[in-house]
Amino acid sequence: MLANEKTIARGACSYMNGVKIMRSASVTRNTLETQISVELNLDGTGKSQFDTGLPFLDHMLDQIARHGLLDLSIAAKGDLHIDAHHTVEDIGITLGQAFNQAVGDKKGLRRYGHAFVPLDEALSRVVLDLSGRPGLTFNCDFVRGSIGQFDVDLFHEFFQGFVNHALITLHIDNLAGNNAHHQAETIFKAFGRALRMALEQDVRMAGMMPSTKGSL
Repeated sequence: MLANEKTIARGACSYMNGVKIMRSASVTRNTLETQISVELNLDGTGKSQFDTGLPFLDHMLDQIARHGLLDLSIAAKGDLHIDAHHTVEDIGITLGQAFNQAVGDKKGLRRYGHAFVPLDEALSRVVLDLSGRPGLTFNCDFVRGSIGQFDVDLFHEFFQGFVNHALITLHIDNLAGNNAHHQAETIFKAFGRALRMALEQDVRMAGMMPSTKGSL
């Protein structure tokens, strides 16, 4: 952690089959460039509240919450007078920190998730693993460089920040699309659906670690 960076986190416990697990978290991350607060409940209903100063990013974050059935609240203040890079990246970092805290030890979870999501002419595939190892493969050739005022390059920065701190392996592939809004929306919807699958309890793996190593 950098000397000028401060992170405050707290978690809440829930119980499943008599086992205490971490399924929610609240994280605040302050740097000289951004101040980010995230509240996350992995066992939510899709409720969301966003105040990032970036309306299109808020729209995409809402896709994660709605299709992942996560309750998610994010407030961000950043140096948008420079550009959106620091704010978008730091939102990804802080959300990743909250996710890593909320997911707990991963016993009994499906671990892997995948989804194909279409939107008209666009189609994206997202595959992920709650592996404990950060890794991102991001393949999307956006048909234009910005959506409104939002620089599409920043989607990669968001997901890179997320995986680095959520400690997941994430493969994102946009397979078709000639509308940049549709391309982005299919990616975020598929990401939400894949998260939802990976986070589900597998009744056949109850109390068991989904890894031959014994830990993730």
